[in-house]
Amino acid sequence: MNSSNACLALALLCTMGAHDAFTVNNHQYQHRHGVITSPQMRQLTKTPVNTRMNMSSTEDEVAKLRAAAQKARDEAQSLAKDLGKDIDLSSSYSKAQQAEKNADKTIMQKDKSYTASEVMSFLKPLDFTSSTASEQISTLDSLAESGNLVVWNAAKTTNAGTASPLPLRPYPVNLGTLEQRTGGQITAKSLGVDGEDDVSLDDFKYATIGITGGASVLGVLSLAFLPGNVGPTLCYFFAIVPIIWVAIGSSSPGILAGLITLVRGKGDGSDEQEDRVCRHEAGHFLCGYLCGLPIRSYSNGSDGEFPCVEFHVSKDGEAAGRELTPEEIAVMTVVAMSGSVAEALEFDEAKGGDNDLLELNRLFRRSQEFLGASKQQDLTRWGALASYNLLNGNKDAYEKLVLAFKQKKTVSECIAAIEGV
Repeated sequence: MNSSNACLALALLCTMGAHDAFTVNNHQYQHRHGVITSPQMRQLTKTPVNTRMNMSSTEDEVAKLRAAAQKARDEAQSLAKDLGKDIDLSSSYSKAQQAEKNADKTIMQKDKSYTASEVMSFLKPLDFTSSTASEQISTLDSLAESGNLVVWNAAKTTNAGTASPLPLRPYPVNLGTLEQRTGGQITAKSLGVDGEDDVSLDDFKYATIGITGGASVLGVLSLAFLPGNVGPTLCYFFAIVPIIWVAIGSSSPGILAGLITLVRGKGDGSDEQEDRVCRHEAGHFLCGYLCGLPIRSYSNGSDGEFPCVEFHVSKDGEAAGRELTPEEIAVMTVVAMSGSVAEALEFDEAKGGDNDLLELNRLFRRSQEFLGASKQQDLTRWGALASYNLLNGNKDAYEKLVLAFKQKKTVSECIAAIEGV
């Protein structure tokens, strides 16, 4: 008997009298043993009673209560649909049951493993450069069901190497919780979202003064030393340079910040920059793969650029104009934050997450449910924590993937690095 039925039976027994619940025939007991001496007890034992429990009435009561519970679930589900929520209450598991189920599945999957070359042979029918999102999911799901792939979509079907039975279930996370549960490695500062940029207001101020002064000097020199109409033309040009600078700074300060950083020469060395980008993109790739997302575009950097990967939201691709479900928003939040988290784990501070946050903000605006500022912040912090757990729970696969990115491998080769032993 499970815990819910045991509690139900106990509640029913409490409503019955002693005679209706459990009664024992002690008629022969008093003659066999001389331990019942009081008149009251002898009087009690004169009346023989039935030893069996009235099971039929109990079963009827249990059936009635179950029917009432089912009716309540049906009414709750109907009400949820009226409110625009699609909630399935027909089959649910407790956290402990789900954890046990996921743990068992993870153990079963680990018993079956293949080499990288074998994984490559499984992926031969799939061309990631031309296949659609639905084709990718269909093929990879089929390989996972047959046991040929273990890591694909693991975050949705198992604990994916984390301590959580449901690693993709969002919950409110504040900055203190994020820092505590990541051992101080992931903070607002390490993610680059604490408002302290590499370029300060003083940098903008001195750059503006320098631009204005330099343009003024060049304008005067062009008038003094250049002949004909060339000098005045250049003078007018130099005169509007400060105006253009201020206009760009007021509308797109990030552009000026990039220029200031470039001129200042404070960027990373080429080797460190390559390592940083590869780790950033490998974080996106691994978490997206763990979450079962199809690849929209991929560049291995063979054209001289750094590697880059982008994912479809679901099997129907971008589906322009379609609103995103809470589950899709949660998954994309994890994938968006994974790059910065991967950077922070290696370099203590992320520098390449600005575009990810802008894209995540765009996805938030497509959510079926309204996401206010507070909810967006909670989701972003939870996404950072969830991606931290996924990356930590799959360190070996992540390091193999980073190496594959540095070696400019294809999508199939990257998957083989993740799945192979």
